[in-house]
Amino acid sequence: MRDVVYTGFVSLDGVVDSPGGGPNEGHRSGGWVFKSVEFLPEAFSLKGEELEDTTALLFGRRSYEAFAPVWRDSEDHAAYKDLPKYVVSSTLAEDALVEGWGPTRILRSTEDVVELKKGEGGAIFIHGSAELTRRLAEAGLVDRYNLLVFPVLLGAGKSVFSRADMDQQALRLRESEAYANGIVKMIYDVVR
Repeated sequence: MRDVVYTGFVSLDGVVDSPGGGPNEGHRSGGWVFKSVEFLPEAFSLKGEELEDTTALLFGRRSYEAFAPVWRDSEDHAAYKDLPKYVVSSTLAEDALVEGWGPTRILRSTEDVVELKKGEGGAIFIHGSAELTRRLAEAGLVDRYNLLVFPVLLGAGKSVFSRADMDQQALRLRESEAYANGIVKMIYDVVR
């Protein structure tokens, strides 16, 4: 089985946003990722390390529509260009897929993600896509969380973690590191 790994920037109170953020995040602190701490390259080294493990990318529709046109032409994301990409959406049309960003397939359901996990290959990484990640986690399909936790409390915004009353889910710490700017890297495996 292939692992599904969520990777993201998260506030101490569990809010996730796109790094550029802004008013489209739905709360007044949008864009907090690069505004909240001093930039230290070592605190963001996880993003480079992940490239070695990433064999496919998985997105929800909104994150795909935000990332694909930007990452396609980004030197920082050049390693993603030829990787297989999957977009979980019941509404995205085939002709809405971004040209020139490598192989991309639309998955129409959580069951399609189950089948993807059964296939050959390595880790499938989710960037952004908080709603998709919650839905997959509730279905027992997320295997690992790669988190950069920022020392900021926002009080509002999207969370990658479910607020539903559900059975406890244990996590096992794989790796952690604290940085001088207050960011803490935490990598957790989901215990099954």
